[in-house]
Amino acid sequence: MLVLVTGAAGQIAYSLLYSIAKGDVFGKEQPLVLVLLDITPMMTVLEGVVMELQDCALPLLREVIPTDKEEVAFKDLDIAILVGSMPRREGMERKDLLKANVKIFKSQGAALDKYAKKTVKVVVVGNPANTNCLIASKSAPSIPKENFSCLTRLDHNRAKSQIALKLGVSANDVKNVIIWGNHSSTQYPDVNHAKVNVKGKEVGVYEAIKDDSWLKGDFILTVQQRGAAVIKARKLSSAMSAAKAICDHVRDIWFGTPAGEFVSMGVISDGNSYSVPEDLIYSFPVVIKDKTWKFVEGLPINDFSREKMDLTAKELTEEKETAVEFLSSA
Repeated sequence: MLVLVTGAAGQIAYSLLYSIAKGDVFGKEQPLVLVLLDITPMMTVLEGVVMELQDCALPLLREVIPTDKEEVAFKDLDIAILVGSMPRREGMERKDLLKANVKIFKSQGAALDKYAKKTVKVVVVGNPANTNCLIASKSAPSIPKENFSCLTRLDHNRAKSQIALKLGVSANDVKNVIIWGNHSSTQYPDVNHAKVNVKGKEVGVYEAIKDDSWLKGDFILTVQQRGAAVIKARKLSSAMSAAKAICDHVRDIWFGTPAGEFVSMGVISDGNSYSVPEDLIYSFPVVIKDKTWKFVEGLPINDFSREKMDLTAKELTEEKETAVEFLSSA
């Protein structure tokens, strides 16, 4: 199968490519061709990445194709993982960032439309991920909107691990946390429906933690601002954890979600039952089967949650309006 990773010379890709190539994502039986796209000035670095992949001597990896050309990169793809985007530079307004990225994702969306399989699954990682994903989808009208998703699994994993750390259990013992909305500091990590396995018994997170003010305060802030905290400490953005989250996200698309569990993904909001405006890429709880996701329906939403969900929807609506303005001129 053909797998594209963009921004392939970057640091997220450096962690991601090895995991994909060794079979963590598509299984230990699935032979792969990796297509690596980056910008022309990065081609020498990319050659080094190709050498390293070759030197890993991985049995599943049939071929690695490095390129700076969209017509090569997007041809006949099964899956496109769009990691590359214009990063925010110091002193840059969010608006400038949006403008630069609209250009990239309009072009990549058009290339998907023209060259990729119509069944291609597209995962957008490059920030602002939700809006970049929407632009790519709008620029690829012949590919179903449902085939596009953006990464909020890193936030989902962060929320799981904060709960696990607080309770002294394994992250595996925590399930059904939700990230609502934008992959930004307005996202809403929601544990009202989350369960945790404590000494063999499954209980609600609120019941297990017995500290509502932490759950409604510091917990939410920690998850919302975790990316910035990593940058402050590491002087670089999250790469290892982002790569792991991409693997989780794509593996769930491919093989489905475990019974009784749901995950968070930025998907098209059309037809949702949570009063989120249509035509946004918004993070929802979803279950996945046969490579098709569905909203988890019927979760009760309290006033506290409603307010937070609306706030992040408002930010996404504003981002979309700005991006769509740029789209017509890009």
